[in-house]
Amino acid sequence: MRSKLQQIGLILVGLVAGVMLSLNFSAVAQKNGGMPLPVEELRSFADVFNAIKQGYVEPVEDKQLITHAISGMLANLDPHSAYLDADAFKDLQVSTQGEFGGLGIEVGMEDGLVKVVSPIEDTPAYRAGIKTGDLIFKLDDTPVKGMTLNDAVKKMRGKPKTSIKLTVLRKGEAKPLEFVLERDKIKVQSVKSKVIEPGYGYLRVTQFQEETASDVVKHLDKLFKGETDKKEKDAAPVALKGLVLDLRNDPGGLLHGAVGVSAAFLPANSVVVTTDGRVEDAKRKYIAASEDYLRGNREDFIKKLPEAARTLPLVVLVNGGSASASEIVAGALQDHKRAVVMGTQTFGKGSVQTVMPLSAKTAIKLTTARYYTPNGRSIQAKGIVPDILVEETPNGGSRERLREADLDRHLTNDKDGEKAASAKKEKADKNDKTQDNGKDGAKDDSHNTAFEPASKSDYQLTQAVNLLKAWQVIQKR
Repeated sequence: MRSKLQQIGLILVGLVAGVMLSLNFSAVAQKNGGMPLPVEELRSFADVFNAIKQGYVEPVEDKQLITHAISGMLANLDPHSAYLDADAFKDLQVSTQGEFGGLGIEVGMEDGLVKVVSPIEDTPAYRAGIKTGDLIFKLDDTPVKGMTLNDAVKKMRGKPKTSIKLTVLRKGEAKPLEFVLERDKIKVQSVKSKVIEPGYGYLRVTQFQEETASDVVKHLDKLFKGETDKKEKDAAPVALKGLVLDLRNDPGGLLHGAVGVSAAFLPANSVVVTTDGRVEDAKRKYIAASEDYLRGNREDFIKKLPEAARTLPLVVLVNGGSASASEIVAGALQDHKRAVVMGTQTFGKGSVQTVMPLSAKTAIKLTTARYYTPNGRSIQAKGIVPDILVEETPNGGSRERLREADLDRHLTNDKDGEKAASAKKEKADKNDKTQDNGKDGAKDDSHNTAFEPASKSDYQLTQAVNLLKAWQVIQKR
């Protein structure tokens, strides 16, 4: 029996080595000096595999064991690398198109629980009152502990009109909260716009999808023509004096979408972002040019951009929910001094994930590079620091935000090292005190209300418009 198991182990070593070769690991090894395969470690892997096959209390399929092994390898690298099974891979492809079925929550994993990064606007989760920072520890009657993030997301997804119960832990609440949500077809309108008052436009990007950059150009055209999301086609053209670009709670998305949005405001061929990784393909410079923001043989939408959009006074609103692609845009506009960035420090996700298909139905999502702003700044575990700090409420309160530096196994900032994470923690501690105590030591509950961008109570937007008005006064003088 032992001899047979050893034979199986050797076969498995060959199988794993073959898988690694199929993933081009051999090519990477050659680029790094011809590193040999770790045969001893692969034998240990085979021994564990054999032990499970022989002695586990219930039989387990080989495919399931291999899948879990791959998933574990990736999950232990950093918070953003993952194995995508058939369902997860399909969900990823669908979500970048702007439509999927589920609850509408951007989530991560912390201490074995699902942590809400941000509820997506106009979705079941948003309407039910799910908030950033909520810890989901039960889905229906199933504990989340022990699930992978993909498994938890899969359970939250489902057919429209079906229900699921979420049990969450929320800071400041003595008891767990229960929410019964009805799944819906989530159609994320990634770009919204309106004239907030005569002469001042508002443009909001909620997520970077395939069509986001071209939609930004369409909305800018509408704003300059005096139209709004209500499609007032007969409205008189308005001479815009300033624009607010709202990237708050935007979790990111597609890199070329971020380059395209940046190109709508920057001079042609301006550097938007650079990336750097171990392989040559990861070392790139992305510029405001069609070859870096267009996919396929599509018409260049930037040609339809109102020319004044490149010079119009611009304020960019960000907060702790602004991540990844939204940080690329904010960083590019800030470095080129094209806009004033206002709000609170961003999430700090400065890494690039590459989706590598393993088959027609499965893939891995692997962190392959860090990205840098045009001036060479890394925002990894640090974020974009606004030019003007404006909290969410007049008394200085802001919602508690989960940030990159809070995540287990996050990549360090290669420019600032761990100083970025420690500085972030110190700031978070300070913010916690601000959130817990308002004026005269009274508890400030204003940050617990649902976030309603562009509403009358949107303090940060009000300050952005005030800055644009002051800008006009200074220019006239």
